[in-house]
Amino acid sequence: MAVTAKKIQHKESKFEHLLQEQVKNEFTASQQYIAVAVWFDDNDLPRLASHFYQQALEERNHAMMIVQYLMDNSITPQIPAIEQVRNDFTETRELIALALEQEREVTREIETLAKTAREEGDYIGEQFMQWFLKEQVEEVASMSTLLNVVDRSKGNLFDVENYLAREQVGDEGADPTAPKAAGGAL
Repeated sequence: MAVTAKKIQHKESKFEHLLQEQVKNEFTASQQYIAVAVWFDDNDLPRLASHFYQQALEERNHAMMIVQYLMDNSITPQIPAIEQVRNDFTETRELIALALEQEREVTREIETLAKTAREEGDYIGEQFMQWFLKEQVEEVASMSTLLNVVDRSKGNLFDVENYLAREQVGDEGADPTAPKAAGGAL
């Protein structure tokens, strides 16, 4: 007589639900950064465009890190539709301020995820969120600095372009402590 194992029905925790939502948030952030990059590209500001195209890839990679974590923990990822992004802008400061606010919002979301994992006693989930907390400190600092540079340029966008050409802003390359992204980081 063959014995078959009963499949245990998995009940999604609040942390897992929030992770699924964060996939959507990260993909939406990626698309918003593409819209920002395209605006800069269309306005002949190649360094700003390049910076935000890179930011878009980072956000996409963050979403795929969460997807990989879900799969690694036998949770079926749901790839969602994204929210509408903003495409109409009038000036550079507006775009950078939007990017800074977006990073602050993502920071609040990541903090909520870490707090929820801790409250639910999900130590593996809490540990997973530690890298994202560190990343958000860097992202907010980077966007704050870029906004300061834009403000100090007093409208001379060539100064901002020169700053980006001269300084390493944002991602400093592959982080060996970063979680694996499903399909590999781009």
